[in-house]
Amino acid sequence: MPRINELKKGDVVEINGVPHIVKSYDVRNPSSRGASTLYKVRFNNLKTGHKVDETFKGEDIVKEIDCPKVPVMFSYIDGDNYVFMNNEDYSQYLLSAEELEDEKKYITEGLTGITAILLDEQILTVELPTNVELEIVDTTPGTKASGAGRTKSAVLSTGYEIQVPEFIEPNEVVKVSTITGKFLSRA
Repeated sequence: MPRINELKKGDVVEINGVPHIVKSYDVRNPSSRGASTLYKVRFNNLKTGHKVDETFKGEDIVKEIDCPKVPVMFSYIDGDNYVFMNNEDYSQYLLSAEELEDEKKYITEGLTGITAILLDEQILTVELPTNVELEIVDTTPGTKASGAGRTKSAVLSTGYEIQVPEFIEPNEVVKVSTITGKFLSRA
């Protein structure tokens, strides 16, 4: 059984006998001496779909549920659902746009390197590669690099807006971190 400080996004744990998936977490270090580090974790209840916020101390232990992980690729959007195809047996899994609240900013057609987390043959969520390549569709024209480290706003092909260096031009492809959501480099 893992400690709370060993959890990561996408892990499935049991809380009060019900499976929950880790959607996000925030580490808080209290300033007073002797105080424990606190972990604020947002879970999704896998039976009801409700969001649950819990706060734990670093030494708290949770019961992890073993879920198979399979490689998938994003195929297409069907209405409000994102369709993923299993790379091994070509079966398809659907996730709603609501279930992919953070991940959909980085998903483009044909994206590979995605891992699906399953429970009872049903898809719970997907783990994306640590960085993806996306095209800049809208930004002000680039200026000569001044070395000042100044940035400007840019809209990616998925509609997500990030800050990029001033020298980046429209229609360029850039690498973006799926962990931090920030610009990494030109592709």
